[in-house]
Amino acid sequence: MDFNSIFSKVQEVQENLKTAQEDLVLISETAESGGGMVKVTVNGKRQLTDISIDEDIISKDDKEMIQDLIIAATNKALEGIEVKIKEALAKSTSGVMPNIPGFDISKFM
Repeated sequence: MDFNSIFSKVQEVQENLKTAQEDLVLISETAESGGGMVKVTVNGKRQLTDISIDEDIISKDDKEMIQDLIIAATNKALEGIEVKIKEALAKSTSGVMPNIPGFDISKFM
């Protein structure tokens, strides 16, 4: 592989990654806690986009429990979105980058 070919591949990967990063807002992950009492959705930009709380648990006395459930559901959703982000960005470089031993595209995300 010559230098021009490598440079061309790198430019193609950069363009594909830019597009994939812009499209991350379209990827979402929903997670729940408390047996579905609290549900949250995050997008690929790691932004909380929706939250749903079962009316049966809403009371002044349960404030701390609700807060804990929101945190648990949000953390679960953020863990799940990380997998989807890596998959989406890996697809953007699929077949473009040569198979270089030790090269991990996720380090650039």
